[in-house]
Amino acid sequence: MPELKQLNAGHAPAVLAFELANRAYFAASVSDRGDEFYHHFADRHSALLAEQEAGVCAFYVLVAEEGSVLGRFNLYDLEDGAADLGYRVAQHVAGRGVATAAVRELCRLATVRHGLRTLRAATALANAASQKVLTKAGFVSVGPADPAGLGGKPGTWYQRDLTLRP
Repeated sequence: MPELKQLNAGHAPAVLAFELANRAYFAASVSDRGDEFYHHFADRHSALLAEQEAGVCAFYVLVAEEGSVLGRFNLYDLEDGAADLGYRVAQHVAGRGVATAAVRELCRLATVRHGLRTLRAATALANAASQKVLTKAGFVSVGPADPAGLGGKPGTWYQRDLTLRP
C-alpha cells in the first residue's frame, strides 16, 4: 500500500526519477517546469527542505512499497490556519483513486500535524481529473483562479474547511 511521507533529503533521487518519467504527461495539463528545473534539481530539493524546516510549507511524497514515488502533495504558504494545496500523480496510477486517497490523507495531516483549518487548491478548467479529485476529497468551488498561476489557463479555486467532515 502506498504511504504519504513528509519529504526528506533521501527522497531526492526517487522524486527526480518521478518528475523525469512523467514530464511529458504533466506538461499536457500544467506548464512544463523547463530544463533548468531538472539541471538544478538538487539545489531546488534543498531549498524545498529549507522552506519546510522554516514552517512555511510542507511537502509530501506518495511512496510505493518498493520505494518509487507515485505522487507529490504539497502545502504552500502555511499561514493563519490556512494553506494552498498542489499535487501531481504518476501517469501509470492516474484515474485509480490514488490522488483522491492521498489528498484526503493530506487533509487529515494538515489538521493534526500542521494545525490547519482551511485548504485551497486551484485547477485549470480543462483539468477535469483534478476537479474530480478535489470534489471527492471534500473541496467546493469558490471562484475563478488567476490564469497567471495556472500557466495562463483559466481556472477555478476550490476550498475545504478542515473542521468539517467531507
